[in-house]
Amino acid sequence: MVKLMTDCIHLQGIRGYGYTGVLPAEQTLGQWFEVDLSLWMNLTRAGKSDRIADTLDYRLVITQVQQIIRTSQFELLERLAAELIDQVMGYPQLQKVRLRLTKMAAPIPDFTGQITIELVRSRPPTNPVEPQ
Repeated sequence: MVKLMTDCIHLQGIRGYGYTGVLPAEQTLGQWFEVDLSLWMNLTRAGKSDRIADTLDYRLVITQVQQIIRTSQFELLERLAAELIDQVMGYPQLQKVRLRLTKMAAPIPDFTGQITIELVRSRPPTNPVEPQ
C-alpha cells in the first residue's frame, strides 16, 4: 500500500526582483515577483532527530528561487514558473511541490490586481502498488 504524504513545509512571500515580461520595459526596468511554495516530504525523521540534515534546508530553496527570478529573462510568467518548479523539484527528498508565482504589479491599463500562476508537480510513488 502506498502511503499518502501529508507532511508539508510552506514557504510564503519569497520576493525577488526580476526581468520577466512581454513588454520591453519589463525586461529592462524589471519588477517584483512573489513566490509561495508548498513542499511535501517526509518530516518524521527530522521531527525526532532535531537535525537539519534530516530535512530540507529551506534557506537554500529561498536563495535559489530569488536567484532564478533575478537572473532569468523570459517573456512569459508561465515560463518563469516552470523554471522555478523544475529547479525546486531537483531536491530528491521532495515528493510534491506546489508553486504560486505572482506578478505584483502587471503593467496592464486599468488593472490594479495581481496575476498568479500556480503549478503542481509530483514524483511517482517510490513503492507503487502492483496491479492485481
